[in-house]
Amino acid sequence: MLRGSRVERNDLKLDKIRVGFAMCGSFCTFKKALESAVELKNAGMDLVPIMSHNAYSTDTRFGKAEDFAAQLSDICQKEVIHTIAGAEPIGPKKLLDILVVAPCTGNTLAKLAGGITDTAVTLAAKAHLRNARPVVICVSSNDALSTAGKNIGLLLNNKNYFFVPMCQDDPDGKPCSVVARFDLITDTVKAALEGRQLQPILL
Repeated sequence: MLRGSRVERNDLKLDKIRVGFAMCGSFCTFKKALESAVELKNAGMDLVPIMSHNAYSTDTRFGKAEDFAAQLSDICQKEVIHTIAGAEPIGPKKLLDILVVAPCTGNTLAKLAGGITDTAVTLAAKAHLRNARPVVICVSSNDALSTAGKNIGLLLNNKNYFFVPMCQDDPDGKPCSVVARFDLITDTVKAALEGRQLQPILL
């Protein structure tokens, strides 16, 4: 078992946990992200779906945007928040206990590290962090070990940010690319709710 995991403990009541599940435009990982949302839901958590503009509106070779949005809405049993206005109440109304950004692109990493809030996802993070509550980052970026690396480092050093353990997905073909282990999102959420970073971060 990964160090820092809280899976062995039975005293964490998951059925009362409100989780923001935010998806950004790493389209190739959407299937894994939706599977992770199902796992969180099956663990008893109450999910609030959030999507960036690109995730919500862009059709790609991986599927149609409206289909992914409909699947996420169906899993969470709520309408998807996809606008800045829709995300703004998350902070003042304290709507979430924890926010999961999965997948989190290099673009979103840069915005979070720089305090830029121009999408529903980044504003959700800013609004949520005002309440000093945890944000879980599930990295999926082709430049995680190059341009985006400094932003990962900045967020690792910021309070209330936690990372899903990650690894290179194609060291030979894409040497700078890193994708988090989506199957470890639930474990990371449990650890983050107790103020712990699941270890090791790099697999």
